[in-house]
Amino acid sequence: MAQFEVYTPETPMDYLTHRTARLSTVAQWEQWHARLGFARLTLAAAIAGTFAIGGWDARPWAALLGVLFIGLLIVHNRILDARDRAQRAVDFYDRGIRRLRHEWPGHGDDGRRFAPGSEQHLYAEDLDIFGSGSAFELIGTCRTEVGQATLAAWLLEPASPEDVRARQEAVRELVPQLDLRERLNVEGAVIGARLHPDRLREWATAAPMIASGLLRTVAALLPLLLAGAVAWKSEGGPRGLIELALIVQVLVALLLRPRVLQVIHAVDSPSRDLDLLERTARIIETSTFTSPKLVALQSSLRLGASTAIRQLSQLVALLSSRRNVIFAPISGLLMWATNLAFVVEAWRGRHGHAVPKWLDAIGEFEALAALAGFAAEHPDYVFPAVADSPSPHFDATALAHPLLPASAVANDVAFGGAAPALLLVSGSNMSGKSTFLRAIGLTTVLAQMGAPVRARGCTLSPLAIGASIRVLDSLQEGHSRFYAEILRLKHIVDLARESGGRMVFLLDEMLSGTNSHDRRQGAEGILRGLTEIGAIGLATTHDLALGDIVQTMGAGAAQMHFSDVFDAGTLQFDYQLRPGPVRSSNALALMRSIGLDVDR
Repeated sequence: MAQFEVYTPETPMDYLTHRTARLSTVAQWEQWHARLGFARLTLAAAIAGTFAIGGWDARPWAALLGVLFIGLLIVHNRILDARDRAQRAVDFYDRGIRRLRHEWPGHGDDGRRFAPGSEQHLYAEDLDIFGSGSAFELIGTCRTEVGQATLAAWLLEPASPEDVRARQEAVRELVPQLDLRERLNVEGAVIGARLHPDRLREWATAAPMIASGLLRTVAALLPLLLAGAVAWKSEGGPRGLIELALIVQVLVALLLRPRVLQVIHAVDSPSRDLDLLERTARIIETSTFTSPKLVALQSSLRLGASTAIRQLSQLVALLSSRRNVIFAPISGLLMWATNLAFVVEAWRGRHGHAVPKWLDAIGEFEALAALAGFAAEHPDYVFPAVADSPSPHFDATALAHPLLPASAVANDVAFGGAAPALLLVSGSNMSGKSTFLRAIGLTTVLAQMGAPVRARGCTLSPLAIGASIRVLDSLQEGHSRFYAEILRLKHIVDLARESGGRMVFLLDEMLSGTNSHDRRQGAEGILRGLTEIGAIGLATTHDLALGDIVQTMGAGAAQMHFSDVFDAGTLQFDYQLRPGPVRSSNALALMRSIGLDVDR
């Protein structure tokens, strides 16, 4: 168990206080666990001793002790469940403290399963949306797969300003509700396997697989007729009646078998984690909210979602019981699977149409709760103002990258609107250019999903995002890095046209894989084309010659730079954005410092 005993300013006292209380609860339940474990052993020994002393005549006393043993077993299991829940709460606070101490990268769900291909999406890979140390790993505290999928979708697709404002209001309401977020995480950690929301949606809304009606009535009556035949035979009824009832039952079961198996196989895969889904729905149903977004989500579930999901979970459990070695012969005589298949299909007929709405509501609520946790752990972050305007713009004060530790340097930046549409940022390698682009890009992503951003102030218009920061060659496609880059640039230009210029582009070291003449001409053509469409954005370079592009674009473009100082054999950076082009280059000095002979 991780130890977090020392309070630091970065750790909210709420987390430490709640963690200490949950640790105390774990210790208490551990004591009861030990006591009841000893009591169970004592009862088991007493049952054995009763038979040893009294023999077969001691059955009544042994039976009484057996009942007490079963009751004790039930109580013990509940105590173990309570202890495990308290331990999961401790783990919940441990993870939160780890995030606050920036010890989270590599310890959470990286969401790689949701990552689109680099050619299918124009910023997911460039802005570290998924993967170790990613935005998803930091924010994605959802415990259901449908919640994780919803959060991933929000990271990949900007919401409308109306939706952003509704989400922000809901997140603000959830921020102080730490106990609610704890309950969601404690419930969510119960099941190891993941729910398959898409499969559950498909199953719930598919066409009927087996029709109710006369066949269902016949299947329900046949086991009763068999039982009646057995009773009648025991009272001297006619011979062959039991055999006849069995033959009829077997024929009906064989007739329905293909459709029964279809029902069973169809419900098996999507039904995983139904208990988790039911508990999460119940938490939402029984909570009290005031923001319109949360009230609407709650209303989607108040038509009996948790009760209906629990019923389906129980049906699936009953279906699974037919595999029990002891119960299997009895289940065959009762036509257990056949009759349950009819009941499952009847459930689907009553509730199937509502399942997609339930899943969407649960997914959205969990995603909002994850954003609320993110906001609560970063109280100095701000909710940006996202609103339509005549021209695209981005303006932020004291902006820093949200995935970096507290020591990250913040910068003011504005482009679009009254500011230049293009900022050309120069500077040496490692000076902070690429990180600055990623900070702007990820801030735009967070702003348009309803999350707070790492800035003192931020306003922006709705913006599509096109980034060319981390472009690699492809052995599978036979593409060089340069060819992969120009393909990405083509997609970015296409997106700018499709969005009517309401887009931010983030281009790092444009066309570095070609000669200086082609790079200069190609970069100017692309940047001029993007700004003429109406797009806004930034391009970085350490090639001082590319600074001439700004001169040809007039007031629509400006130069900024990150500087560095070479001192005592090392490069030193302050990561502060400054106006104008970079005035120095330390590449040769750096090469000399490591022993490369560049003076010949």
